[in-house]
Amino acid sequence: MTQAELLLVGRVAKAHGIAGELAVDIHTDEPDERFAPGAVLTARLRDRSVRPVTVSTVRHHSGRLLVRFDEVPDRNAAETMRGAQLLVDVNELPLSDDPDAFYDHELEGLAAVLTDGTEVGTVTEIARGPGGELLVLTMKDGTEGLVPFVRAIVPEVDVEGGRVVIDPPEGLL
Repeated sequence: MTQAELLLVGRVAKAHGIAGELAVDIHTDEPDERFAPGAVLTARLRDRSVRPVTVSTVRHHSGRLLVRFDEVPDRNAAETMRGAQLLVDVNELPLSDDPDAFYDHELEGLAAVLTDGTEVGTVTEIARGPGGELLVLTMKDGTEGLVPFVRAIVPEVDVEGGRVVIDPPEGLL
């Protein structure tokens, strides 16, 4: 399976307790679905090896999830998981009913064009901060641009057409 087919939904921060529980930082809008008991995730360990893990239990704790996997029976096994990326296959993700909702992987690689059709760059990633989401663009000249992902500035997203239309205020780019 290639990296492009996998989507990050969590990252193991540390082992928790002695029974194999892991503290997981959430990287998904749907943690209750992605980390439901019985869900199978792909764990990419720090050494870049991958292996499937099956959620056995999950609970919320201090802004993180505490997760037990069937394949991680104790603290020693849990310590080997520190720093692991928890991934899902993008083909297993449900289609959204919301026309204004997009997965990051759907936006990455789209051409960024102005309202007059002039191409200014390519979306390379989606950054999240306290102020909201930003499209990170690699501009035609090789520099990086940040565009707030709001309808006033990004009036159109055409995934099938391979582009996002931006209408930046003076000085944004």
